Amino acid sequence: MDGGIFGLAAFGFWMFIAAATVGGIWDGVRKRDAEHETLRRMIESGKQPDPELMDKLLGNKKDPARDLKVAGLIVIFVAPGLALMGWLIGLQNTDAFHALLGVAGLVAFVGIGLLTASWYLGRAVDEDSRDSRNTFG
Repeated sequence: MDGGIFGLAAFGFWMFIAAATVGGIWDGVRKRDAEHETLRRMIESGKQPDPELMDKLLGNKKDPARDLKVAGLIVIFVAPGLALMGWLIGLQNTDAFHALLGVAGLVAFVGIGLLTASWYLGRAVDEDSRDSRNTFG
């Protein structure tokens, strides 16, 4: 009977995660639909939307290099937390310390990879914009 209760608790947890994920996706779709409806009504009424509003509504101002940098910084700061957790757990079990130290190292390398990707992407975007200015400017 105890296993059934734990199974129901695990099922409930994963159902909550699924509901939160589906709810977030649904909310994003509804917001996007509302933005497009606003744009559609402006065009139907004869108003010409300015480029700034178009960029805001259509999301053309995204900066993937910045997003990668933020993700990399967050992940980098998770690594020492995992190492500290490993040390605390290692006071009881030394094998756990070594395992979590390895996990912390892996997480640190993922963070470094994200930061490196943001740097390369930022350089590529700068070079592309510089080339387009030289070609058309």
